[in-house]
Amino acid sequence: MPKIEIDGIEVECRDGITVLQAALEAGWSVPHYCYHPGLSVVASCRLCLMEMQMPSPKGGGMEWSSKLVPSCQVPVKNGLVVRFASDQVKRNQRRVMEFLLLNHPLDCPVCDQAGECLLQDYSYEFGDPTSRMRDEKHKSPKKDIGPRTLLYSDRCVLCTRCVRFTREITGTHDLCVTHRGSENEIDVFPGKALDNPLQGNVVDLCPVGALLDKDFLFKQRVWFLKRTKSICPGCSTGCAVSVDSNEGVVYRLKPRYNPGVNDWWMCDEGRFGWKYMHDANRITAPVIRRGGVTGTPPWDSVPEIVDARLRAVIEAHGPDKVAVVLSPMMACEEAWLLVRFLRSVASEATLVLGPVPIQGQLQMFPVGSTGDAVRFTIRREKCPNRRGVETIIAETGGPTLSFEVFCEQATAGAFAAAWIVGGYPEPWVTKDFAKAVGQLEFVVAQDLFPNEVTEVATLVLPACGFAQREGSFMNFGGRIQPFDRAIAPPDGAKGDGQYLYELAGFTGLYSGRAVREMMAQEIHLFSMVKEAPPMPVHQH
Repeated sequence: MPKIEIDGIEVECRDGITVLQAALEAGWSVPHYCYHPGLSVVASCRLCLMEMQMPSPKGGGMEWSSKLVPSCQVPVKNGLVVRFASDQVKRNQRRVMEFLLLNHPLDCPVCDQAGECLLQDYSYEFGDPTSRMRDEKHKSPKKDIGPRTLLYSDRCVLCTRCVRFTREITGTHDLCVTHRGSENEIDVFPGKALDNPLQGNVVDLCPVGALLDKDFLFKQRVWFLKRTKSICPGCSTGCAVSVDSNEGVVYRLKPRYNPGVNDWWMCDEGRFGWKYMHDANRITAPVIRRGGVTGTPPWDSVPEIVDARLRAVIEAHGPDKVAVVLSPMMACEEAWLLVRFLRSVASEATLVLGPVPIQGQLQMFPVGSTGDAVRFTIRREKCPNRRGVETIIAETGGPTLSFEVFCEQATAGAFAAAWIVGGYPEPWVTKDFAKAVGQLEFVVAQDLFPNEVTEVATLVLPACGFAQREGSFMNFGGRIQPFDRAIAPPDGAKGDGQYLYELAGFTGLYSGRAVREMMAQEIHLFSMVKEAPPMPVHQH
């Protein structure tokens, strides 16, 4: 690994990175706007300039260069000597910040970016506290550039990250720089809109408050938000995301750096697909049916009810008449706990993988790319944990059936009881499945919303949305990715992991990490689970 010297301190660097990356990874605070590790380098903002030692043109060794050099363009090389803590560099930073703020409206109190704005941060840390601007500021109109995005051109610093994203990552070329010189502006092409499946990333990329998400606009101040690490359940890619919430309400999802899976990006389908968690039609309490009468049992009686009813069915029909339908929307830990419990009561219970939703076509970006050129993929499999549940089923052993065969056999009377897990944000119960469930004597339905199964189930238990649970998902490539709970279940509900943990015979509070450690004793894959590494070079 090459070693360079920054401000008199020797720093060991990763091969193939730039001086700016090396400095950021080593803890230096180097201002930059146009640079982003996932995009091409243009060196246009001129904030990251540094002094660098170069061979003297007169011979006789090295000397400091007379001109400042963009640190985002210079690759690290063993023995390289640079400095940021010099008067010349600091003077350049102050002047560049002054130019960027000449026409900026300074409307921080009403700007959604306030609190996570690099213009605010850099103005305080690297700028000048006074302005020499006496002329009236140039004003640009606000632009509605797409169904989900607004552009406040007044605030733009022309870093061109958004333009490069639509060229290099999506390949849709939605955005461009119009006009010349001081009249430069970001805009869409005439007759077009910013409306590609990854367009929300341009708001994440914007280092100031120029590009704004209509969905989040004026909803929350970012310093009130709690940020929680999670995994997007929108498809089998398994993008690492942050859930931003406040007082039990989710306000937005943003991508987390996750190399080899989603890198810095996420699709709009996952970004905006979380609102079902706050739907007023959610099931929020257990419901039991006795004859034609329904009631709401206390949570502490649920294990006793389930155990007694299952044992009665087994005594009357045998242990092979019980089945469990495991949803690909549930976490690995939840599936393992449920299988553990049912197999402890009915050793010959049949395990079934629930329906795997498939929608649309495989989408690869940049548009039209294949092979190594693909930068992001949206998959047809619209569930996060099909492979994880399949692994639990395979490793547990015993009788298993496909979902279709289970429907046929249940309709024919092959089963007397079933625990059915839904958790799908969209309607999922087919006529054949509803008919099959109608033949069963005892049904436990664990789901988000009322449907044909919950209407006939003996016991209905509320399921949680992904941000209301903790555990892990296994993506299409077999990578197991843990995630944390961002918000509590709705009032009256209990987390799936908690009540399954209690059913499985454990006491205390459910912990995804603790359950994974128990699973690792039986399933080797879960002994190798690691958190996604932190983003190495960029905070924004």
